[in-house]
Amino acid sequence: MKNNHTLKPKVLFFDVNETLLDLTQMKKQVGDALGGKEELLPLWFTTMLHYSLVTSACGNYKPFGHIGAAALQMVAANHGISVSEENARNVIVHAMQNLPPHKEVKEALSQLKKEGYKLVAFTNSSTIGLKNQFENAGLTNFFDKSLSVEETGKFKPHTETYLWGASKMNVQPAECMLIAAHGWDVYGAMNAGFRTAFVARPGQQLFPLAPKPEIVASNLKKIVEILVTYK
Repeated sequence: MKNNHTLKPKVLFFDVNETLLDLTQMKKQVGDALGGKEELLPLWFTTMLHYSLVTSACGNYKPFGHIGAAALQMVAANHGISVSEENARNVIVHAMQNLPPHKEVKEALSQLKKEGYKLVAFTNSSTIGLKNQFENAGLTNFFDKSLSVEETGKFKPHTETYLWGASKMNVQPAECMLIAAHGWDVYGAMNAGFRTAFVARPGQQLFPLAPKPEIVASNLKKIVEILVTYK
């Protein structure tokens, strides 16, 4: 995608789930908990995101994994399936912490490191959840910093979370770029003054009422091909 922005961002913030980590293998685990209905994974994920925002809007905070387990119980109940809280949490914790990276991710991150970019993981997942995800996916050493919104008590896309992320890295929002596979995350980052890049993973769309991101590409490798031209 052609753009007029050629100034190198000081910090690249990466969303984690779906952006870096592939949720495909979760279909079977979540599907098993939902009576074999693997096609319900997108509904479960959107329900989890919806209720993370509801929780924040109500001025509360619950771990992202607990919200994911509650969402699993809700989707199950709507399909006549009973899942206990304990079982739901076990399913979600195991599934979320054992996700592989998308095939191009490690090569793309390596290229960005070679180009001198500062890389930050920026996720709604808990601090310990992110640590386990990256250790299991072999991504830990690519990142200069890993940030969970847990410290803020508010999930993305609340404006405060992005401003907090920028302040943790001692940079201004305009010096940051968020790279994410979710239209809502990109919109939230732009609203906070971040530059943005959208990874158009299958099944993901930009929000038509939001401004257009600086970069749009089908995978992280193609985004990196643009970023390495920045000076």
